[in-house]
Amino acid sequence: MSVLTETPTLSIEALRAGHQHAQAELHALLLRAARFELHRRRGLPYDEAEDLAAQAANDAMVAVLRKLDTFRGQSRFTTWAYKFALLEAGVKARRRAWHGREVPLEDMTAADGAPSPHQRAEEAELLRAVRDAMRTELTDHQRTVFIALALNGVPIDVLAERLGSTRGALYKTLHDARRKLRAAIGGER
Repeated sequence: MSVLTETPTLSIEALRAGHQHAQAELHALLLRAARFELHRRRGLPYDEAEDLAAQAANDAMVAVLRKLDTFRGQSRFTTWAYKFALLEAGVKARRRAWHGREVPLEDMTAADGAPSPHQRAEEAELLRAVRDAMRTELTDHQRTVFIALALNGVPIDVLAERLGSTRGALYKTLHDARRKLRAAIGGER
């Protein structure tokens, strides 16, 4: 992998001035980063990974250009920009993994191992308490978000897209739901 360094054509100043050579060089850097991340995951066929890498590089380019003024200089500019592409590629890979799959929003059943009768009784009591608390303490929206994210493992990006929400709103909803459940089950406030 090449060293991430600013070049005479790729700099914040050149990007702010709208120089096309700087934009082209930045896009090439972001495309390399996205390809690296997607091919590292090895879960996608080559053509799909290349397509997602191009999409991720384009989205990262828009994000970097929009946030140029937030760059604080605590790292090299190219390192800072590179991270945008890595994050975009990760989001695209997670979304692709869930493309066409149903997002389960209903309760999950508890998996059985070989617990003792005493453990089964304790687990049943705890499960009953959690289900009761979910039904009585959580709003319908909190229950839906909690079940999808905490119980069914749906990636937050996917759920946000399906529900027409934002990641931040879902994180807040999940936090509030967990707080309410802890208070109801454990007596914490």
